[in-house]
Amino acid sequence: MNKKYALVHEWLTPKATGGSELVVKEITKLFDVDLYALIDFEASNPESYLYDRQIGTTFLQHFPWARSGVQKYLPLLPLAIEQLDLRKYDVILSSSHAVAKGVLAAPHQIHICYCHTPMRYAWDLTFDYLNNSRAGRGLPGMMTRYLLHGLRQWDVASANRVDYFIANSQHTARRIWRCYRREAEVIYPPINIQRFPFQSKKQDFYVTVSRLVGYKKVSLIVKTFNELGKPLVAIGTGAELPMLRKIAKSNVQVLGAQPDDVVEKYMSEAKAFVYAACEDFGMALVEAQACGTPVIAYGAGGALETVRDLRQYSTEGTGLLFGEQTEESLAEAIWAFEKLLGQFDPEVARSHAAQFSSTIFQKRYSSFVSKCIEQLGSRPNAASYPEKLV
Repeated sequence: MNKKYALVHEWLTPKATGGSELVVKEITKLFDVDLYALIDFEASNPESYLYDRQIGTTFLQHFPWARSGVQKYLPLLPLAIEQLDLRKYDVILSSSHAVAKGVLAAPHQIHICYCHTPMRYAWDLTFDYLNNSRAGRGLPGMMTRYLLHGLRQWDVASANRVDYFIANSQHTARRIWRCYRREAEVIYPPINIQRFPFQSKKQDFYVTVSRLVGYKKVSLIVKTFNELGKPLVAIGTGAELPMLRKIAKSNVQVLGAQPDDVVEKYMSEAKAFVYAACEDFGMALVEAQACGTPVIAYGAGGALETVRDLRQYSTEGTGLLFGEQTEESLAEAIWAFEKLLGQFDPEVARSHAAQFSSTIFQKRYSSFVSKCIEQLGSRPNAASYPEKLV
């Protein structure tokens, strides 16, 4: 008998185009799924691959300003995701970075969650949010702390609704264990290697591509290049865009949002791609390497799994890692990179990036799902008690 699949994601909007959305796209190629989300504005978007598709949503779909993001309704997200009625499905696949894993499942169902990160604003970014927001101070701050405390409790409880976790990196797998005490299979997210043009001849400028928000540390990069006087191109949009344009000196171009072909051109021609955030995976780091462009990245999180430091891999290095999120540490890495540039081979970077291709993701994800179904399906009335796959 053919199984019925549901795929649950947090939100589907034209502005949501990150790594988690790419995972959703690849899963829809692998399985005949019915798609669900808190909100959906892609089915009505003629430019989207989801155009004119039937997508189940929640009551948040009709809330004011939902199109610009439902994070503003944060206290309601757990309640909303629990309203999705998925009882007619045999297999629930979730792509979760907030609450998608919290859907309600019955004992006969299998729930496999691809976790991009445990809910960041409830865990890792709690104190950043409290320190940088008016809602984090005074009486509102007490209410916000209570809200986040409740979200953490719900987040841990809802993790028990998942039979199997998949993490997008070893770093995320460790965070899943820290938050939920659950083990996770690591399957790296899909990178469309063919989209990024390989270029062995580089120009004399550095580039960074990122959302311009606080934890991405783009201001750190801009300030460092202000002092070094070296040419930098910064691409992206976000709350910090006006501030970055204001502080940037003449050697730094802050371009804002750019179309894909412009991003690909700068990324493929740059002397190096610079990144200062701690990411769970960091798809842009791999995309740069697919262009044959070396990466200078903060040595934490997913970067430790995707960038080979030239100082450790003399013939197979793909960039440099720096140890602290400070201007001094980044500047030292840039000077070191200039000295080691002759050791870098663009072909090696392209080859290294290929191990994160969409094809490899599809094979590993579909194989893992099949194993989960086979294991749980072979034990009558035991779907609620999964064992670790070996």
